[in-house]
Amino acid sequence: MNRYKHFDLLECASRSLNYITTMVDPHEGNLPYWLILPNKKPAEAAHCRVDDAELVGSWYEGLEDVQYMLDTKEGEEILESFKKFLLSNWGEHGLRFHNKYPWTHTMHSSFHEMGYILPALNRLSRKYPDDEEIEGRISNLIRGMRSLVHERKVRTFWSGDFYETEPIYEFPNDVYLQDGGFDMTRHTGRGEQSIRNSIMLLALVERYEIKGDEVALDLARGMANFLLGPSRYFNYKMEFFGHVHSAGWVAIGLARLGRVVKEERYVTAAKGIYDYIRSMSSSFGWVPEYAQWHPMDEEHCETCCIRDMILCAWELIQLGYPEYWNDINLFIRNQMVENQISSATYVTVDNTLPDDHENGITYKDIDKRMIGGFTGGSLPNSISLAKFRSIAGCCVGMAPTALKLAWDLAVTKENDMFIVNIPVDKDAKEYKLTMQYPDHGKMALKLKVDGSVAFRRYDWMGKQVKTYVNGKPVEFAEENGLIVLKGLKKGDKAELRHPIRTVVKKEHTAGRDYDVVWRGCDVIEILPYGEHLRLFQRDLSKPQVLPSPEDVPYTGAANYGPTQQKK
Repeated sequence: MNRYKHFDLLECASRSLNYITTMVDPHEGNLPYWLILPNKKPAEAAHCRVDDAELVGSWYEGLEDVQYMLDTKEGEEILESFKKFLLSNWGEHGLRFHNKYPWTHTMHSSFHEMGYILPALNRLSRKYPDDEEIEGRISNLIRGMRSLVHERKVRTFWSGDFYETEPIYEFPNDVYLQDGGFDMTRHTGRGEQSIRNSIMLLALVERYEIKGDEVALDLARGMANFLLGPSRYFNYKMEFFGHVHSAGWVAIGLARLGRVVKEERYVTAAKGIYDYIRSMSSSFGWVPEYAQWHPMDEEHCETCCIRDMILCAWELIQLGYPEYWNDINLFIRNQMVENQISSATYVTVDNTLPDDHENGITYKDIDKRMIGGFTGGSLPNSISLAKFRSIAGCCVGMAPTALKLAWDLAVTKENDMFIVNIPVDKDAKEYKLTMQYPDHGKMALKLKVDGSVAFRRYDWMGKQVKTYVNGKPVEFAEENGLIVLKGLKKGDKAELRHPIRTVVKKEHTAGRDYDVVWRGCDVIEILPYGEHLRLFQRDLSKPQVLPSPEDVPYTGAANYGPTQQKK
């Protein structure tokens, strides 16, 4: 019997499927709920404008990814609903707006939100390559945005005029009104306009990869050149002030752009951004929501940021930086998994209350529906349920893309060699991977076809690594950081074993000192314990501590906006 809880990607995917398919509003065509108040008595979910803005894009991607992992069509009708939302409410300059709801205020589109819409449209383009409506929406959006940028062509300096040799594009604002276009008296108030407007960079490069769209590549280049030049958003070490999720997402796009156009400067910038965020992050994947805005002891971890680090690490690995493999493994199996809601003991539910459709509020089964959500603000050791964004709709759509990537990367194949990169249980067409972490330092790959097997070597394995084939000890070769066993046949079982022990490491992260208890690559406990929802309770021999409704006060924090405050 296991003493410790094991890393289970399919369990995470199953919980995500629950959240995405139930935290929607059938009364509004399965519109997602962004705002969840699990600490309110009774708990509720409420609509806000962003539900029909960025969420319909990111939740489409998230649902498709967990369906893929679980090999299921469950939730297909919800997926079709998201597609319907995505293909509706388009307006001037090809921008996507949203329906008019009782809970919306100014009707507008933002370029930050188009960074969520365009990736989902790219998904649809791959799925339905001959669909003229989808292709038209993507083409019009890209060309519409290109028509709205300010292009910097001449540098008028004190010593004279100098013509720019490369495209440099900047959006004049971050808000575009449905009636009125750019109104320079209005803004989102979030600042950092250049970086938040640029999260679409990755999707623009992907569009070029899918369809060879030169306008998309031109827009990507121009935005990247502005960010890395006239915006002065980054210093020479690629340090920055502000929203980590936006900067991390942009880093993924810069890395992909550098790979596609074969220009090292973009790759260097992406690596610099990644390394700076990594310097503020924990060894196990806690990533701050902001850089240099709050004191670090006031920061919380937005799950979106962990997703960005995992995706960016993979881009950098493909560009020749294999040292980032360990980050993918440690981040996904530790803080990413812990940031998912798996318990609702603390939720007060009143199913006798009728849903308030006029104001977009639901009370029904919030405790069951919120299982699988991801937090928008955790400490390394806890999720404070009284904090606004204790569950965040944006993270719900982002996290599954990291889950799927880790699932795909658990075992990769080069020619006839199966390379085990991430210890997890996975049964695939050509192999079956099993592992016993953190109870034992063991993992095994059983082949369903002829081939060779390699295990990626990590420092946490130690130096006493042994290999076995069909239970018998064998010698292995080492090649490029891999432990290699060649010439195996269908049905052979290759196994890697190494000693594993409990190690306590002191770590200063999020502005505090913690004792982090490790077994191999898994964190099993963090001291001091956190509240309200304690994380890393992975030692099954200890009683799990869960909060009750009395442990979580309702603070009244919500997201209703200045002209629609909820009493």
